[in-house]
Formats: sequence, C-alpha cells, structure tokens
Amino acid sequence: MLNDSTRLAEARRLQHQRRLSWMPWLYFRLKDRHRAWAEAWQQEVHATLTSLETVALHPTCFIAPEAHLFAEPGRTIRVGPGASIAAEAFLHGPIEVGPNVSINARASLDGGAAGIILGEGTRIATGAVLYAFDHQLDPARPIRDQPVRSRGIRVGRDVWIGARAGITDGVSIGEGAVIGMGAVVTRDVPAWAIVGGSPARIIGDRRNHPR
Repeated sequence: MLNDSTRLAEARRLQHQRRLSWMPWLYFRLKDRHRAWAEAWQQEVHATLTSLETVALHPTCFIAPEAHLFAEPGRTIRVGPGASIAAEAFLHGPIEVGPNVSINARASLDGGAAGIILGEGTRIATGAVLYAFDHQLDPARPIRDQPVRSRGIRVGRDVWIGARAGITDGVSIGEGAVIGMGAVVTRDVPAWAIVGGSPARIIGDRRNHPR
C-alpha cells in the first residue's frame, strides 16, 4: 500500500501536470528536479498521438494531453521545436505550427482543405478562432447543402493574436502584427500593424510604440 507521503507526492505531480497543461509556457522553465518526469510524460503524450493521428511532433514541443488534435491522412498537423498547445485547444489539420509558437487554452483552429500556417514565435491567446474554410451562400440551396471553399490562412512570424479574436478563411497576417482581443479579421493585415474591432481595422503600428 502507498503511504501518505507517497500519495501526496503523486497528487502534487498530477496537479503540476494540470498546471503545465493549462499554462504550457511553464514547461520550458521547469527546474531540473521536475525536468525528467515532465519530459517522460510528454514522450508518452507524443507517442499516443503519433499512433492515433497523422501528426509530426518535434521532440521538444509540448502538447497538453487534454488538447484535441485531429489529423486524418492528407490533413497532417506538424508542430515545430519549442511550440506548445494547451489544454482544450482544438486543432484539425492541415496545420503547420512553427518553432516556438504557443496555442493557448480553448483556441480553435481548422485548416479546411488549404491549411493554416503559423510563423515562428507567434502567440495565439485563449479562445481565438482560426477557420480556413467558409460556406457559400447561394439562396437557391439550403445552408446545410452549401458547398465549402478553402483558401487557407497564413500567419507570419512573431504575431500576437489576442483572446477570442477570429481569423476568417483567405486571410494573411504579416510579420510582427498584433490582433486585438475580440477582433474579427476578414482581410489581410500588414506587417507590424495593430488591428482591432469587428470587422478589424488598423488602429496603430507596433513600430511606433516605445520599447
């Protein structure tokens, strides 16, 4: 039987795993005494996903076991080095997650047919939605029978997409741009632009803000 101290240690480790799942940036700051068990835990998560879905996961990326990744053949999800996907995020391929990208809790990304590409270092905040497909609106056909098109979404490096922001199909977001909380982006965003509102419009330039 397990003694009280052993049960407490196991409970603390489980709690620590839950903390990392919801705040995965902490995984990359772990102290040495936690590093060994956390890396072994992630190896198990990676192995399970790789056996079930068409995914390519870099050994150094973090995937919360509570995340939902679906990647049928032809809809591969690739996750680069140092990237992280938090608890209850939903990803449906094809999706390319670049190095050091973070996808936070409850974000929702669907690559449609054309796919989503996320550039290096991009940050996607809680509840953001990126859908790389759209339904047509022919009034002669019921909504349920409308054809679907997909043009894809491209996000440059070092982009910040705020909480509950929405990015629609066909949009490209330039390097260094910032998408404000709750913004709905329906057209391309230039590099370094700060956009907000619904539909989103340019409200500033990141290069004009003091360091």
